[in-house]
Amino acid sequence: METVLVEDVLHRFVLERAGVRGVLVRLGAAWREVAARAAYPVPLRELLGESLVASALLTGNIKLEGALSIELKSGGPLRLLFVECSDQGRLRGLARWQDPLPDPLDLSALPGAIMAITIGHAERGQRYQGLVELGQPDLAGALENYFRLSEQLPARLLLAADAEHAVGLMLQKLPGEGGHGAVEDEDAWNRVLHLTGTLGREEMLSASPEQLLYRLYHEETVRLFEPRPLAFGCSCTRERVESMLRSLGREEVEAALAAREGEIEVICEFCAQRYTFDRIDAEMLLSGGVSSDTSTTAQ
Repeated sequence: METVLVEDVLHRFVLERAGVRGVLVRLGAAWREVAARAAYPVPLRELLGESLVASALLTGNIKLEGALSIELKSGGPLRLLFVECSDQGRLRGLARWQDPLPDPLDLSALPGAIMAITIGHAERGQRYQGLVELGQPDLAGALENYFRLSEQLPARLLLAADAEHAVGLMLQKLPGEGGHGAVEDEDAWNRVLHLTGTLGREEMLSASPEQLLYRLYHEETVRLFEPRPLAFGCSCTRERVESMLRSLGREEVEAALAAREGEIEVICEFCAQRYTFDRIDAEMLLSGGVSSDTSTTAQ
């Protein structure tokens, strides 16, 4: 079960005796890149890390074209949380909040909270969106309930994040998965849940994927698939920014130019990429032409 990748990696596996499939994601540099974008309070930083790793976990067993995002909005101190994993394994995320932020951060107590999972291509209009009921205090519980209601299949999720790593483990019971032995073993799911329940947060964050899987399931005949690399990455482009400016309309664009002495600057909140537009650029994009300045500068 040895592989080269030990972090920023997604592992798919099957517990053949038990008829259970799983996904294990361990993030390192990709998570630290996201976490460094703002001075997040610890409870929010942990939730953002758990959400980021969950977005990757949920791509593990689906055929993804485009991206999968998890978005949370509320009328409370946690205003917005957004994370995304693309079909190329590129991750990004951010959160906005107002102090004071409660600690612990109970999702079920957030006023007017709505969480959505969106899958597909935004540009093509080919998207599926499902709403996640926030009846549980933590993200793992909310997602387990989402699987129960949407797929009618039991799922178990463990999520953990600190300043250095974000790790997630997802198990799903599938009828017929794993061969005849799995069908005859009626207690397999409960046995796997018991084994999984022995995993503590600190061990989850410190151990390599191979160590975790071996320690938990070495008696369950683990079949491990080729690992999938993950990395921080943003989908922002100059063309998308131009489209956003067009949607604002001439009046707002002119006001923005006047406020900054003839220049509009847009900085991506995910990756800090900077896009600038002068009056000629603005006129070209508003009239349907192509911006004359195609350069970008990283801040």
